Amino acid sequence: LLPLCLGEATKIAQFLLVERKQYCGTIRLGIETDTLDATGRILRQAPVPAYGQEVLRGLERQFRGTCWQTPPMYSALKHRGVPLYKLARRGIEVERAPRQIVIEELTLTPVGPDTLAFFLSCSKGTYVRSLAADIGRMLGCGAHLATLRRTAVGPFTVDDAIPFALLGESLQRGTFPLLSVAQALSHYRAFSLSEAAAARLRHGQQEVLRTLPAARHPHEVVRLLAPDGTVIALAAQQDGKWQLVRVLETLQ
Repeated sequence: LLPLCLGEATKIAQFLLVERKQYCGTIRLGIETDTLDATGRILRQAPVPAYGQEVLRGLERQFRGTCWQTPPMYSALKHRGVPLYKLARRGIEVERAPRQIVIEELTLTPVGPDTLAFFLSCSKGTYVRSLAADIGRMLGCGAHLATLRRTAVGPFTVDDAIPFALLGESLQRGTFPLLSVAQALSHYRAFSLSEAAAARLRHGQQEVLRTLPAARHPHEVVRLLAPDGTVIALAAQQDGKWQLVRVLETLQ
């Protein structure tokens, strides 16, 4: 699943990037690779130990919640301006700072003697390849990510997605199936403004933000609506007060 933003909607892309994500896929036990997935070079092989449902339930509990994860070398993160994967391809490994992530849900299901199927709901910044390798490490045999499919990003699910083949047909017919900005942001709290306040906000005047209710959490993002219900701007809580972060045109 890949949400695409077009035109004025590109202004909200940054908010989609930080949304919770869901994945499903498979983990191959007993084989470690340098990329932590099936495309990499095999580094080590080990026999897969016997394990039961009790072991898997324990692993699920252990990884759920807030935890720290070290990004893999084969990633787009940069070290002194150079992507890590470029360093990895040259055989260079550098120290990476662990990042805090949140795993809301994890289920592991055996689908073969050396394969686990999984379902994962997690925060932004989670490397599923690293999670697969960590699970293999905990089982004592190593592992790598064999297959992966992203099934949800925030409010969007793969069930509502349009396959590329159908998308091409829509383009040929001249009908482009678009969701509105309002739909994309519907899960954010909204505040309605008067016409005068909306006009001032469109010009970047932020005095109206002082009248908004208190934030529910330190980094809350809210929608600001014109009297007709269109989203005209987004505000975020920063340093204890509301700040304007995006002003949108009337395209909804």
